[in-house]
Order: sequence, then C-alpha cells, then structure tokens
Amino acid sequence: MNYKIPLVLAAQPEGGYSVTSPLLPELVTEGETVDEVLLHVRDALEAVVELYQDLGRPLPQNAIIHDSAAPIWFETVVTAP
Repeated sequence: MNYKIPLVLAAQPEGGYSVTSPLLPELVTEGETVDEVLLHVRDALEAVVELYQDLGRPLPQNAIIHDSAAPIWFETVVTAP
C-alpha cells in the first residue's frame, strides 16, 4: 500500500532532526542527519498503520493512495554533499 503523508522536519537544538506529521500525530521519529531521519519515517509509518489497525481506527482517506498507477505529487528533501 502506498501512502501520501505530510511531514514536518525540524532541526533540534541539541543536534539532529525530528519528523512529525500533522495528519498522523502518532508519527514521530528522529535522526542525526536529514537522510537518517527520512529513512526512519518508513518504520514510523509502519508502526502507526499497525496501531490504527489494532485500534480498529481507519487511516485518513487522503493518506491512502488508491490508484498506484496515477501520478503522485510529492516533495522531498535532498541534501547536497
């Protein structure tokens, strides 16, 4: 299943980054670098999906990509060396 989730990337004062989602408040993760924290998003999303399933709670419909063949608008963070 594919999902489109808005993410908020924030630098932390002590170093590293955190990611949260206004659509899924339970999605929270962190990492030392932008690349690392974005890798952790998949694991965090899997945990949230499992939590929603365990609670019998549906994910927001606008989070689910129903037609995987349709074009998807997305933005991502790319860090240059």
